[in-house]
Amino acid sequence: MNDMTPTAPTPTAKPKPRPRPQVMKLTEAAAERITELTKRADSEIVGLRVGIKNGGCAGQSYTVEYAHEVRPTDEVVEDRGVKILVDPKAVLFLLGTEMDYKADKMQAQFIFNNPNQVSACGCGESVQLTAAKADH
Repeated sequence: MNDMTPTAPTPTAKPKPRPRPQVMKLTEAAAERITELTKRADSEIVGLRVGIKNGGCAGQSYTVEYAHEVRPTDEVVEDRGVKILVDPKAVLFLLGTEMDYKADKMQAQFIFNNPNQVSACGCGESVQLTAAKADH
């Protein structure tokens, strides 16, 4: 007599998800400046929030502001001992970006070395960005 009882299928292992790439990196100068700003803030902050807004002569500009809380949708980047919170609407535009800080006699500012930047205006306040291409 044959046992016609179906055998249970052997469980197959799920493929491990690929690790998510870190959205942004910081230079040492940027990390030092963020640490200074965090210590000097009037109220407790958890880091800096980075995003993009529409406007300006090239179409978009970067935004940097104090973050008092981590929002559930924020992409959290911890690099060189500081925390950057990336607005979820900006992630694809900032993927692969290095955030730097430069100061000279005339100005001091965060600089975004962004591989997704297509062009920038002459004044340096506005950029044109394209979304990062997905890896296949």
